[in-house]
Amino acid sequence: MAPRKTARKAAASGNGTTVASPATPNPELILALHELERDRGLSFAVLIDALEAALVSAYKRNFAREAEAHGNPVVIVDREDGSYRVFARRAVVEEVTDPLLEITAAEAGDKHKIGDNYDIEVTPKEFGRIAAQTAKQVIVQRIREAERDLVFDEYNDKIDHMISGTVLRYEQRNMFIDLGKAEAILPLSEQVPHESFRIGSRVRVYVMEVRKTNKGPQIVVSRTHPNVVRRLFETEIPEVAQGLVEIKDIAREPGSRSKVSVWTDEEDIDAVGACLGPRSSRINNISDELHGEKIDVIQWASESAAYVANALQPAKVLQVHLSERAHLAQAVVPDHQLSLAIGKEGQNVRLAARLTGWRIDIHNEEQWSNVVSQRVEEEKELEEVAAMAEAAAHESGVALTPELLAQDEDLIRRLQELQRAQTGDGESDDAEDAGADAEKTGAAE
Repeated sequence: MAPRKTARKAAASGNGTTVASPATPNPELILALHELERDRGLSFAVLIDALEAALVSAYKRNFAREAEAHGNPVVIVDREDGSYRVFARRAVVEEVTDPLLEITAAEAGDKHKIGDNYDIEVTPKEFGRIAAQTAKQVIVQRIREAERDLVFDEYNDKIDHMISGTVLRYEQRNMFIDLGKAEAILPLSEQVPHESFRIGSRVRVYVMEVRKTNKGPQIVVSRTHPNVVRRLFETEIPEVAQGLVEIKDIAREPGSRSKVSVWTDEEDIDAVGACLGPRSSRINNISDELHGEKIDVIQWASESAAYVANALQPAKVLQVHLSERAHLAQAVVPDHQLSLAIGKEGQNVRLAARLTGWRIDIHNEEQWSNVVSQRVEEEKELEEVAAMAEAAAHESGVALTPELLAQDEDLIRRLQELQRAQTGDGESDDAEDAGADAEKTGAAE
């Protein structure tokens, strides 16, 4: 059975909403909302929507019996004079299944069609005082939420960029930085070893992530990320900022040393020279910002051997031999430059490998000569093994190719044992074993 309806104060309008007689105007509310919109950058529409939602909650809480009797309450705040009314809203349908939520088109009247909303005003007499208190609470809450959203949006747009702030405090070895509108956290894992900042000192950091939390946005920043170097290059070097010089790769050991490869297709620009600047002033400014971290600027090359040779600077590389299968680059340097190419505790070659993506072995001229000699001996031994493989294949009646033997280390070992066997019986037994192994391998293949 449908609940008793309260008397309507006016006829239903064409848009499906009953127009009630004018409620008590509240122009101060509208002025306050527009002031917040202007001063705090908050949306007037968002504030009105939040206020209406909060007033519905206040109505249900303070007038529970009426809310249950009328069903589906909505509050509408007049955008012009600030007055507010409570309505019981029903959807206009062909057949009613829930009288608290629905009404037939015949009951609603000719001005309503199926799909419209049919509203009956049910504003309590005491609702004004409660609404005023609720409005104040909602406005304060929405101000906080909206300001948090604005801060989140502002710093979310700064992800992958550098920002400046003031060191605020340390908690559990994590640094907290005052950005003005928000705080950023520099975790211990993102701090450069042996780099320290006093409370109140300025610091530039790289924005990694912005998270939403109950206490507001949490901004996670870094001093160790490779893009810290990239963004400082863009700040200090106009050619990089303008896109005339491109940073290809960065390998970094924060606080110690970085390698940066650069390239340009502009014929009249020296990419490395532009990054170094007059008397290396530009690169020195970046190094100073990183508290003395050494930065090697190298020329990027599309040819891998040349790129590896450049990456090992300041060492002079005589030649680079690449093994595509092992993805290994073997660099040959003069004897007196071996330690320079390797670097302190292997740092130079380690950064070069990280920069180029190749595994790098360093040899001086004498070591490389020994490597070449060893390779000649290995190739000779392989030729002998291949000859033995042909003989074993012939005796066993199995077709074996050198490629197949090269993939079967165990079979090669057996053939080498056969080669070392000089006695008649041992040679015969090993030949039979090798032939049997070859036959099994051929069948498996």
